[in-house]
Amino acid sequence: MKILTYTLCLLLACSFTLSLRAQEDTTHPQRTDRVAYSLKIDEVHIYGRRPIQDIGVQQTQLDTTVLRENITLSMADVLTRNTTLFIKQYGRATLSTASFHGTSPSHTQVTWNGMKLNSPMLGMVDFSMIPSYFIDNASLLHGTSSILTTGGGLGGAVTLSTQPARQKGFGTQYIQGISSFKTFDEFLRLTYGNRHWQASTRVVYSSSENRYTYRNYNKKENIYDDEMNIIDTYYPMERNKSGDFHDLHLLQEIYYNTGKGDRLGLSAWYMHSRRGVPMLTVDYKDDAEYTNEQKENTFRGVLNWDRIRTDWKLAVKAGYTYTDLGYEYSRDLGSGSRVQMIDSHSYVNTLYGSAQSEHSLADKWMFTAGITAHQHFVNSRDMNIITQEGNSAVVGYDQARTELSFNASVRWQPTDRLGLSAVVREDRYGEQWTPVIPAFFTDYVISKRGNVLAKASVSRNFRFPTLNDLYFLPGGNPDLKKEKGFTYDAGVAFSLAQENRYSVTGEVTWFDSHIDDWIVWLPTFKGFWTPMNVKRVHAYGIEVKAASNINLCRDWQLAMDGNFGWTPSINHGDPVTWADESIGKQLVYIPEFSSAFTGKLSYKSWRFTYKWSYYSERYTTSSNETATKIGRIKPYFMSDVALEKRCSFRVTDLSVKGIVNNLFNEAYESVLSRPMPRMNYGIILDFRPKFRK
Repeated sequence: MKILTYTLCLLLACSFTLSLRAQEDTTHPQRTDRVAYSLKIDEVHIYGRRPIQDIGVQQTQLDTTVLRENITLSMADVLTRNTTLFIKQYGRATLSTASFHGTSPSHTQVTWNGMKLNSPMLGMVDFSMIPSYFIDNASLLHGTSSILTTGGGLGGAVTLSTQPARQKGFGTQYIQGISSFKTFDEFLRLTYGNRHWQASTRVVYSSSENRYTYRNYNKKENIYDDEMNIIDTYYPMERNKSGDFHDLHLLQEIYYNTGKGDRLGLSAWYMHSRRGVPMLTVDYKDDAEYTNEQKENTFRGVLNWDRIRTDWKLAVKAGYTYTDLGYEYSRDLGSGSRVQMIDSHSYVNTLYGSAQSEHSLADKWMFTAGITAHQHFVNSRDMNIITQEGNSAVVGYDQARTELSFNASVRWQPTDRLGLSAVVREDRYGEQWTPVIPAFFTDYVISKRGNVLAKASVSRNFRFPTLNDLYFLPGGNPDLKKEKGFTYDAGVAFSLAQENRYSVTGEVTWFDSHIDDWIVWLPTFKGFWTPMNVKRVHAYGIEVKAASNINLCRDWQLAMDGNFGWTPSINHGDPVTWADESIGKQLVYIPEFSSAFTGKLSYKSWRFTYKWSYYSERYTTSSNETATKIGRIKPYFMSDVALEKRCSFRVTDLSVKGIVNNLFNEAYESVLSRPMPRMNYGIILDFRPKFRK
């Protein structure tokens, strides 16, 4: 079967179609003559052929304005406010991971310009480390659709990319953000472009003391009378401790377009971060007594070459990633000297290469084939201080792993209404191969009036254990089996529009996933934790998305966008012990219900934005125990508002935006004992100088 897959890849390695989206172009020439009468003409509908590469795909495309709304936002905040993904946040500007379709963060695959961002050690991505201002295109591939991009996405995939600025001459943008908790954000972009060259330099720097206040419901203080009798109790107000951060991001892009169908590009992204790890609400230490922080230096670079012809396309990419991630924990001994308790460092070097080809025939057929390779070199070291004299032991691992992925697909659109697609993928991790991974997609236009489109897809998928799962000391389990599952998706989408009046789109999707050999870390009688293949998970549910744009009257526009998710994720595995009460229960930290809504009201150069999001309760134990208040995290509603004014002067364009986050001062947590900030404020100034030609 491997030989068959390789042969198919080679036979299909040529390729591309320029799928043209129909665009409606209406002009209104000025008329100086007067007509003697008018004739009412019935409305005419113009339909365009839908892109053949999108047959049956369940996808959420994030609009550029969503990515650019607020410089203080990371991709974690953007995904929280605009998608059905659950973003598990350990606090403000701390580890933020994504749960897709009720699965774990390691089941969500993330790519940047085609290169994987998932850590080969942990298998997940920290979205708080990705500035939204560094992303030009972002889309979510739900469930089965992730097979089109990468393997291992048992929940789905998030694809992020940059693109040329399309600038003529020089361009500059500078943004200054000032927010609560002594938070400062700065963004600078310099661009230059002409017919052949496009260059862009982006810099983001963020810093904050991050000492927000919250009421600590995990501590109770007593009030005593003169005779030291308890007469009352209260929950104290405390400050977030050890949560300060300093982040620097630098992105350099250079593109060259020959004008004859070839384009070369370079994207280089450097990040330096120093973040304190906030104290738990149950921690009684003073933050001056210890140092608890994470430091990271990461470089990512991707070179790409695209060759585009009338009916085929070839894309070749090469990249490199280097990450130096460190965690340090030290304590004050009380005598002015400090002892280092934990000194953990991980060094990751990754080489990346890919080649993808597409070929179309008669606008009815499209063939694709490709190969992707990642070579990881990981060195992980933990230095545990044993005595105050400095005697120490070093534990860790030094491993390399090659990841290969082959894919081929065929898409067929026999009529304007019907589309069919088949994809095969085969992955290799180290010395192990997956069986052939098949996926099938179809869609059908039920009604051209209203563009009612039915979609369906089914796929098999696999995910290999991470390097920490296999080799972490102590506890790594080299005998782990790969996770495997089947996913089914079906839905209906529609779109309606009337020129210069309104547009409405909507989509309802049902998904159903069965995942076997789910990996879970469990405690052992030896005192440490180890991963095991113990769970069979059934994740299913409904996702609803809707959006509308309405011209209320002259100079007034209203835009609304919302989504809703119902995501039961149930453990049907075998009991680990006779007392195991997790069978038939919702997975920990997976909300069953989630929803988000955004409304924008615009008048001339003014715009008011309201954002609302909701997560239902999340369980902190696999048995879903609620007898104690630490067994669950309460549901919460979140509201943010912003008011923006745009001005244009002879020398610059200027916008001023005021923001209020957590408008109703909600006390909430995303992770147990990790409080989030109450009501807070910010102001953003955006300058765009004008250069004379």
